[in-house]
Amino acid sequence: MEDSTTPSHTLSLLSPLTPSSLSRAWLTAAHPTLPLLATCSSDKSVRIYSLTSFTLLSTITGGHKRSVRSCAWKPGLKGESVLATGSFDASVGIWRRWDNDMNINPELDFTNGGISGENAEEEDPEEWRFAIVLDGHESEVKSVAWSAGGNFLATCSRDKSVWIWEEVGDDDFETVAVLQEHEGDVKCVAWHPEEELLASASYDDDIRLWREDVDDWACVGVLRGHGSTVWAVDWEGVKDRFPRVVKDGGEGEKETWVKVREIAGPRLVSCSDDQTLRVWRRLPKEKGPPQSKLSIIRSGSIEEDWTEESQLPKRHQLPIYSVAWSKSTGRIVSTGGDGRIVVYEEHWGGSGAEWVVIAEVDAAHGVVQVNHVCWAKRADKGRSEEEVVVVSTGDDGVVRVWCVEGRE
Repeated sequence: MEDSTTPSHTLSLLSPLTPSSLSRAWLTAAHPTLPLLATCSSDKSVRIYSLTSFTLLSTITGGHKRSVRSCAWKPGLKGESVLATGSFDASVGIWRRWDNDMNINPELDFTNGGISGENAEEEDPEEWRFAIVLDGHESEVKSVAWSAGGNFLATCSRDKSVWIWEEVGDDDFETVAVLQEHEGDVKCVAWHPEEELLASASYDDDIRLWREDVDDWACVGVLRGHGSTVWAVDWEGVKDRFPRVVKDGGEGEKETWVKVREIAGPRLVSCSDDQTLRVWRRLPKEKGPPQSKLSIIRSGSIEEDWTEESQLPKRHQLPIYSVAWSKSTGRIVSTGGDGRIVVYEEHWGGSGAEWVVIAEVDAAHGVVQVNHVCWAKRADKGRSEEEVVVVSTGDDGVVRVWCVEGRE
């Protein structure tokens, strides 16, 4: 049943990113440390935008023969930015650039002499180096994701497979696993924020969890519940994982819930063609008998038990294509074929935790669908400390930045 409660906040358009692509834009990825966004497009390019000025800094072209469907920034680097791209040409690209080559100075005037608009298209193409191409998939690559430590790269494809690559040297990657247990197109891959645990979502309606087992990777869990294609998954952050809003009667049960959450670790959210958003939680394992330190026998199965903890309020009328969990605020944002963007927040109540809609906007990109949403740290002038924004990417080629603001 659709929640009819009036949201407590509004989603206000801060700015579009300019100039926009003239072709369909698929996804935008926020840089882990710098005020940069990377947007991949059906025109075979990736555009790098400034979150400070909302203008184009550079355009990456020449590496792929078809649409660039996905991109991801490598975490944990200083002085250099590395971007992975996945394309409908079945290849994965690794791109590198020194950070001091990018004009990301917040005080730079982009209206006079800065790199923006048409000037951005004339940049030296050598500034972004196409370091290596990773081949192996037999069909369109749909998603790419780096592990939290940056040593593994996961890719997935229409060929129903998930590949895991390990960087073993400068511009040198080895295939460490080819996982083929999904029965349909694999839409999305996402790494746990602390563990080397990978989640994949598929056209077969399932979410699978993968982990290294001795010298090979194996499926350690299957999350079932969605009635149609699972388009995307995202992990909860490791900090501030407990609701900040407490309703009357919620304090008494909060301590118990906190302990459950601490044991379970970060949760997983998924979105689907069935128009639902579901939150999944890991169940603790029962402890077995103690073993000798000298024992070479494995201590037990690596399989994990997960349960569907909750479903978020129904707000979408068409397939939900994208969901993102803010690592700083704990809020969730979703979007899809109906062009609506919805922001959810978890509240404590007398009967435990519940998700509520705090903000939404219809026709976020006019009459076209919205393909992707993500969270990013706000970086323009006048921002408040640690404020985050929602970034939406549409079929119209436009990327828009939104603020979540409380109603007066």
